[in-house]
Amino acid sequence: MMIRKALPTDAKGIARVHVDSWRTTYKHIFPEDYLQSLTYESREELWNGVIPNGYVYVAENHQGEIVGFSSGGKERTGDYPGYEGELYAIYILQEYQGKGIGRQLVKPLIKQFTNDGIDSMTVFVLEENPSKHFYQSLGAIEIDRLQDTLAGKEVIELVYGWKDLSIV
Repeated sequence: MMIRKALPTDAKGIARVHVDSWRTTYKHIFPEDYLQSLTYESREELWNGVIPNGYVYVAENHQGEIVGFSSGGKERTGDYPGYEGELYAIYILQEYQGKGIGRQLVKPLIKQFTNDGIDSMTVFVLEENPSKHFYQSLGAIEIDRLQDTLAGKEVIELVYGWKDLSIV
């Protein structure tokens, strides 16, 4: 598995992972019609704007196909003093999950944060997301719970935090 910084030409591959991962990860959480309404084209457009301006990393398999990605940057809400960075997203195709790729995708973000003088971060995770245990395994602690509405459904978002990224 190769982990590298995303290039603008990776937007299409990242979009595919983003949509396909949502459809598998959230199939028991959100309505099927909502998940099927997600399009590769809209996500590709999103990533075309994000990649040049953010911290985005991809995981490629031996065939050079993008099978996972992570993105992050400065903490966006301002609601968590002492937490400067944020892991915005990490998605891995279902067939590649559980192989250590998630940890590999978090490492370059942490290195980038450290280089920028950021030594803490948050991540927002749906309570029903089975991958929430991944963050706990990296040493994150729950710092908040938020009620939200996504795709017409009431959900609880857990906010996890790391005060010291050197432990991850």
